Amino acid sequence: MTGVGRDIEDLAGWSAWVPLTAAEVPRLPGVYLARRGPDGPLVYVGRAGERGGSGLCGRLRRYTSGKALASGLGEAVLDRALADPAWLRERLAEVEGGRAMRATSWGKAALAWADIHVCWAVAESGEAAAALEKQVLALKTEQWWNRAR
Repeated sequence: MTGVGRDIEDLAGWSAWVPLTAAEVPRLPGVYLARRGPDGPLVYVGRAGERGGSGLCGRLRRYTSGKALASGLGEAVLDRALADPAWLRERLAEVEGGRAMRATSWGKAALAWADIHVCWAVAESGEAAAALEKQVLALKTEQWWNRAR
């Protein structure tokens, strides 16, 4: 696994990196890492519990559907896209051209702009996923996009 410090790499059995939009993620609890681009910086760590049997798959699908604009990675990506004047100009041009998008489409556009790639590690339970996420957050010294927990 490249682009992640050995300290994080050694915490779990991480999957290979894949684009978020193409990820075939297990329906199990676990932790996911996100970075910008295929080799970009690590920017986010998140977790998913059992979530009604959909686990990591359900959590990451909420992002790719554009329905998670106000939580977790979806909110972090949208916040950064909204701070990019070029991205905002594109959205404004769409509105002024009569092609206004729904909020979920803005979420998808923000994800495309951020070019998020993910990897993940399966955990035994939601509690184990929460513990692993906490360990990863404690190890990373760069600025996470995560809100303080």
